[in-house]
Amino acid sequence: MRIMCKIKALLRRFAKESDGTVALEAVIVVPFLFWAFLASYVYFDAFRQTSVNIKANFTVGDLLSRETAAVDDGYIDSMQSLFTFLAKGNSSPRIRITVAMWDEEEAAYSLDWSEARGGAVALTETELNTMTDRLPSLIDNERIIVVESWSHFTPLFEVGLNESDIYQMSFTSPRFAPQLAWNRYPDS
Repeated sequence: MRIMCKIKALLRRFAKESDGTVALEAVIVVPFLFWAFLASYVYFDAFRQTSVNIKANFTVGDLLSRETAAVDDGYIDSMQSLFTFLAKGNSSPRIRITVAMWDEEEAAYSLDWSEARGGAVALTETELNTMTDRLPSLIDNERIIVVESWSHFTPLFEVGLNESDIYQMSFTSPRFAPQLAWNRYPDS
């Protein structure tokens, strides 16, 4: 019985004592604060990379829309280089540029040409027409430049965000010419 009284007295004294509570609270809270800081950094970096990719994608589309001469492999290579420079070189950037026309009679897109760089694959007319729900409505015989881009995002720390490809798609109408032509024979 005497031992029980001593234990109760020790527990009461321990409950009244406040020395060391700040250190104990710090031991409990600091790991959560550190994780929250790392998570904020990783999520901000993911949103930043997405924003950079969107801007790079629209820049490529805007340059293509202003072109009045036919483009060739060298031009598309330079668009890949530009996208790589703008997006972040170590993120495995890939682009696919497609020019298509809406055919009202067929109620389908007609593929003018499609080129891809960085490991992406050129689009076929069948694949293009499976994407019609993601493409804008056009009038008969109107052309559109579709720029698709991918870049790989790897989070710096593991905080619940997985590695993934950031995909962007933009549409632009040719501005100064009725269409963006493809020059299959650039040296002739």
